[in-house]
Amino acid sequence: MPLRILLYIARVYEKIIEQEVKGSLYREKLIMIPYPVLIVLYNGTKPYPDQQILRLSDAFEDLGDLKGRVFSHLELMVKVYNINQGHNEDILRRCVKLKEYSTFIEKIRENRKTQGKEEALKTAIHYCIDHQILSAFLTAHSTEVRNMLSREWNWDEAKEIWQEEAWEEGREEGRQEEREKAYHEKLESARRFKALGLPVEQIAAGTGLSTLIVAQL
Repeated sequence: MPLRILLYIARVYEKIIEQEVKGSLYREKLIMIPYPVLIVLYNGTKPYPDQQILRLSDAFEDLGDLKGRVFSHLELMVKVYNINQGHNEDILRRCVKLKEYSTFIEKIRENRKTQGKEEALKTAIHYCIDHQILSAFLTAHSTEVRNMLSREWNWDEAKEIWQEEAWEEGREEGRQEEREKAYHEKLESARRFKALGLPVEQIAAGTGLSTLIVAQL
């Protein structure tokens, strides 16, 4: 789990930075980023403690004889909270929507003991709406909720989607690299023209750079 979150948060930071200033990843100035607090809410069926901290370093390969003498500077910690009923009641009391979500999931599991998957979902949704449990959300999005929760997880399909996303991101990174390369080539050309004594306005017109950038070269 920490590895998946590491990859995810790296993508999130990259998007945030690129939205702020184009090409800012290549700037020398320190870039401030949002402070991360990594939390996972567990509602699975397997036994799980109320709270647990997972570390990226748990997945590091065994260093053998070097263990204890070599330390990694890369670490990521994720705090997991079990939100199933009977766990972390204090947190659930303070967050009504989270408690209602926990109740909704528990109702589905209860119904599954005597009903099929689709019927268990439908019954749980109607029960929660009638008892003011996530009622507004379930009333507005009951179809989406049924589709999301009734669909079986398909690892092969998930892998295909991840591969497609990776390919798209790689292609976008390639385009970004080409844009960066073209921009630096323009800067070098502008520097050479400026060294020859050409007017700033003429250099800007020829390279497509602004007169302000050319003047600062």
